[in-house]
Amino acid sequence: MKHVGKMKNNSARVVAVYRTLPGEPNSCLVVGTQGLVDSYHDSLMALIESDSGQQANELADILSVRKFPDGSNMLQYLHVNGHLRKVRTDMVYMTPNTQTQIPLNELNEMIAKQKGVNVEDLAVGDSSSTKTNSSKEKAVVKEAVEPEVQKETFKLTPAEMRSRADALYKEAAKLRKEADELDPPKKKSKAEQVAVE
Repeated sequence: MKHVGKMKNNSARVVAVYRTLPGEPNSCLVVGTQGLVDSYHDSLMALIESDSGQQANELADILSVRKFPDGSNMLQYLHVNGHLRKVRTDMVYMTPNTQTQIPLNELNEMIAKQKGVNVEDLAVGDSSSTKTNSSKEKAVVKEAVEPEVQKETFKLTPAEMRSRADALYKEAAKLRKEADELDPPKKKSKAEQVAVE
């Protein structure tokens, strides 16, 4: 499946939002899928699996015009909430299917060769793609590439805060249950229970 991969160092599942960055052809922006709460993860994966997700040259092209179930713009949400990570392209393996994995830097070289351009020309900010990419997308890339730029504050309403807290609580409970199933907690002996009381 297009856009899906894993990190070379720890096999963490990621999706490539931008395969290359302006002025940094050996860097990309990825989102770690396990860092998202279930509803956001499911929405992101459903979009990637859709026809429009698979046809998008860069995943950011489609993320910039789609929304999560709560109505927030997908690309903006991932950016503002710190889910976009800049990593080296040679640290990401793209996994189009279960039998194939290809380093992203090699994939970028193949794509550039097919298009008859240099890898540097694949980045969202280059002159050939300026007309097709929104100013919002370019701003996201610029802030990710230039971390010294002040990030905008993201104000939540009390209802949104409660909703996120509930989602995080459910996710924490699920992870606790899975951990307890893998490694059940030791039961205290009666002597230990009496000593605590």
